[in-house]
Amino acid sequence: MPVARSLATFSAFLALSACATPPRMHDEAQLNQVATACGLALGELIQDESEKKLLLMIRQDPSPEQRACVASWARRNGLKTVFVNMQFPEG
Repeated sequence: MPVARSLATFSAFLALSACATPPRMHDEAQLNQVATACGLALGELIQDESEKKLLLMIRQDPSPEQRACVASWARRNGLKTVFVNMQFPEG
């Protein structure tokens, strides 16, 4: 029965690997559309090319609604949200 067991293991592996879709890069226009829909400025959402699963929100003092909006979109698209709270210099 080693052949049957190997076949079952291989089938399970194929089934599980089919569920894991590789992350895709979203272009700047898509990210800007999400940013404006969530009340952010253009360029405040970026996706890291080296870590495609990370969606970075760079904003000073984002509201809870903005954070929830971005996190929701990221989850729907298989991304992990990273919130970077920037303190920009005055003046």
